[in-house]
Amino acid sequence: MTEKKDGIGSMIKLGLTLAIFAVASCTVLALVNNVTSPVIKENNIRKANEAMKAVFPEAENFDIPDAVCGTTKSGKTTIDSIHLAKKGGETVGAVVQISGPTYDRSTIMVGLDMKGTVTGMQFLENTDTPGFGQKASDPTFKVKSGHTFYGQFTNADSFRGFVAGETFDAISGATITSVGVATMMDDACEFMKECLNIGGIK
Repeated sequence: MTEKKDGIGSMIKLGLTLAIFAVASCTVLALVNNVTSPVIKENNIRKANEAMKAVFPEAENFDIPDAVCGTTKSGKTTIDSIHLAKKGGETVGAVVQISGPTYDRSTIMVGLDMKGTVTGMQFLENTDTPGFGQKASDPTFKVKSGHTFYGQFTNADSFRGFVAGETFDAISGATITSVGVATMMDDACEFMKECLNIGGIK
């Protein structure tokens, strides 16, 4: 009888010990999250601002429009954010952050001026295969034109569209990544042209 009581007592003690550890762990995690969350948020904002300036160097500042318009043409991508590029108080274009499937998944920042010309493109995230799809965001990797993969999009005419191997250099051995980027570029530019009311055929 004593052994049974001792066994139950040990189980209760173990349960209480585990509960105390669980509460302590949750408390520590909550405290760590409260400390790191603002820092992570601030770093993400800084990174986004740097990327916007990199893809639209002419802009003096960036504003968030009153309303986000439209959906992506392909339906495969997601517009994460859009900012209007401003200079001298006037809108001179826009910058979009867009995410979509490549070999795995990527997020890019694209700038477009009022003529429908790409002012720049940068990768914010690229989780594709190292040595293949990740060449797209590698600053040391050059395509046939001598530019980085993402650098070749600067000054591209969005009205021509983006077709891997035709309107821009694809990455050898990373066709899926190249096609995924083409879709994101098309969707981003079409979305911005709609928001900026840019039309016509060049």
